[in-house]
Amino acid sequence: MIKKTTSLFVLLVFAICSYGQQNVKADYSNPKLVIGIVVDQMRYDYLTRFYNKYGDGGFKRMMNEGFNCKNNHFNYIPTKTGPGHASVFTGTTPKYHGVIANDWYDKENKKMVYCAGDESVKAVGTSSDAERMSPHRMQTTTFADENRLFTQLKGKSIGISIKDRGAILPAGHSANAAYWFRGKNEGNFVSSTYYMETLPKWVEDFNNSKIVESYLKEWDTYYDISTYTESGDDLNSYEGGFEGKETATFPYDLKKLFNKKKNAGFDILKYSPYGNSIVADFAIETIKAEALGKDNFTDVLTVSFSSTDYIGHNFGVNSKEIEDTYIRLDRDLERFFKFLDTQVGKESYTVFLTADHGAVDVPAYLQSLKIPAGYISNSERKNEFYKFLENSYGTKDIVENISNNQIFLNKRKLEELDLDLDDVQEAIANEQLTYKHISKAYTATTMNSVHFTDGVESLLQKGFNQKRSGDILLVDDTAYISYWKTGSTHGSGLNYDTHVPLLFFGKGIKKGQTLQKTEITDIAPTMSALLGISFPNAAIGKPLEFVLD
Repeated sequence: MIKKTTSLFVLLVFAICSYGQQNVKADYSNPKLVIGIVVDQMRYDYLTRFYNKYGDGGFKRMMNEGFNCKNNHFNYIPTKTGPGHASVFTGTTPKYHGVIANDWYDKENKKMVYCAGDESVKAVGTSSDAERMSPHRMQTTTFADENRLFTQLKGKSIGISIKDRGAILPAGHSANAAYWFRGKNEGNFVSSTYYMETLPKWVEDFNNSKIVESYLKEWDTYYDISTYTESGDDLNSYEGGFEGKETATFPYDLKKLFNKKKNAGFDILKYSPYGNSIVADFAIETIKAEALGKDNFTDVLTVSFSSTDYIGHNFGVNSKEIEDTYIRLDRDLERFFKFLDTQVGKESYTVFLTADHGAVDVPAYLQSLKIPAGYISNSERKNEFYKFLENSYGTKDIVENISNNQIFLNKRKLEELDLDLDDVQEAIANEQLTYKHISKAYTATTMNSVHFTDGVESLLQKGFNQKRSGDILLVDDTAYISYWKTGSTHGSGLNYDTHVPLLFFGKGIKKGQTLQKTEITDIAPTMSALLGISFPNAAIGKPLEFVLD
């Protein structure tokens, strides 16, 4: 009796399992196209501050139909464009991917280098040597690279931006192409021989189409300026403006300002919302011409909207110009998403949107409100420091370079003078702490020997690369910057620079929101998990499983 009962039970379990196997299938159908959008210098509060001015099809569509990570932060210093774009797509920080700034001092070759500069390649689409670019200084893979490997190179990867670094670093090492905007007297999208020998015909056609020239027109507010109650007065003393216009006030006749020397020809479009429109135009053309999202191998398109950064630097966080720029970017996103709906299919693409850093309010404006803020004189600080070096060591030559809030020591000179490296680092750090508006100073020895788990020390450590970073790292006081008295900048580990949007939208994404803290390095592992591919090879972030459907 027991044997019969047992046999019946086993048969029943087998039947249930078999039924489940027949009716429950794992869904490994990936989106046909993944679009990673970076909005340069976008603070999180631009989503909420201008929310009522947005339409339903851009930022609001992503927030209402997708997933909104409201407490998303950068987890390292410095919050700059090059490191930001690299970190978003590699899932790691400068400690590992090596992009420690936009430009940094190369300790081995004793010169400043640019994060995307590459003298071994040539520019394509222009005769300018200034466009010789590649991702060779980024030392790890992006999730776009991993998708290329996973699909046996059948999935395409293409990067687009006004800025070269905004196009090159996200698309990865194995990208099919990266295109960026050459302004000056050209107004064309260009590339380099790292990717191709000549521009594709469709890019040449776009460059010859006069689309870019059509944006040399008046920039006035999208809505009546009197309704722009989310920003400060149009006429104030905190904005830069353009050569050829007496005040930094609307409207701006870009065609008239085009030929002014400081406005640098087509570069003036970078400093207007039309720079974002040009990128949206080119992204749409890229998808059509390259047939992205048209087969069963996932393609990756990276799009960086950089005009927001140029405008923020020029006019500042609280300007009417910034408000209008985001209102217009929202419209560009709406038309881009509508195009994706019809070209790729609503259920066939996935988008994420984030930023490469935030920005500080103009310190002069903060000072007017009695909020602690101000400006740093690098020349005064340097003169004081050189006096210390002369008095302490008889020479200032023990310092090789000062840049990016880091001091690089001349190791050969230290040996020549029989000076101990650790002792000199510590003495300089202690000296720097006595200077105005320096709040913290750490040595490379400390970064290499002490593990920090929180605070600004942890952010510095995640941005510290042993082979590339300096011997002493400096942190300025809150809202104190080395910059013009007009416009905004960024680079710190404070919330105004670290807190940026993170929106997911489309296939495989849940609808929802969270105030749980997420970090910029979580994005690439999340997209890798969505695609079922390997994580970027040095990723330290975690997949945000609550985002994935």
